[in-house]
Amino acid sequence: MSAEVPLLVLSQVTKSYESASGVVPVLQGIDLDVAAGQTVAIVGPSGSGKSTLLHCIGGLDLPTEGTVRFKGQDQARWGEDDTAVYRNREIGFVFQQHHLLPQCTVLENAMIPALVHPDCEKAHARAVSLFEKVGMGSLMHCRPGRLSGGERQRAAVVRALVNRPSLLLADEPTGSLSESGAEDLTGLLLELNRDERMALIVVTHSMQVARRMDRVYVLEQGVLVQQPCPA
Repeated sequence: MSAEVPLLVLSQVTKSYESASGVVPVLQGIDLDVAAGQTVAIVGPSGSGKSTLLHCIGGLDLPTEGTVRFKGQDQARWGEDDTAVYRNREIGFVFQQHHLLPQCTVLENAMIPALVHPDCEKAHARAVSLFEKVGMGSLMHCRPGRLSGGERQRAAVVRALVNRPSLLLADEPTGSLSESGAEDLTGLLLELNRDERMALIVVTHSMQVARRMDRVYVLEQGVLVQQPCPA
């Protein structure tokens, strides 16, 4: 077995929120490790804490207890600048809604994470190359309103990958697409996972999507349980 440190390690991660009626537990003792290049699906009912778990992994929220380590470093020890760099350079986010700015072309949207890139020309070339790769080379100068739902999600994927992240977090990325569109986008994510050698964690309601990942977990009532290997 390789002694290489896993890309991501969650140890006994707990998350709860204060409400008028008291403490509301969301995540309960989550343990998870993900190696570089691995693909993981997390399924579960609405309100089970799937998005909260992604937010803790992505540095958008902090666990109440437990640790999140990335490349061996404990996120809790990072300052605001370190966390901002982590979110910008190491993590890519894709959500159910594309969140593209309507007044900008999709190429301009994709370049937003690269505005602080030390070599903007290189980042621009990277974005153009990615649009070609996802089959949108002729559409990169269009505004989002002229594109289909699947095309807008592909543009959101390009934006997420422009800074070459080590880990892509996708929160219901196929939720607003047709069955064929969902299948196409899932295939694209897996192709990029292989070509870019990035890890991929997908939150989804679709078992068709989940079964295409290396590992499948169910999150229910704040508890994460690994399922048998997909067939």
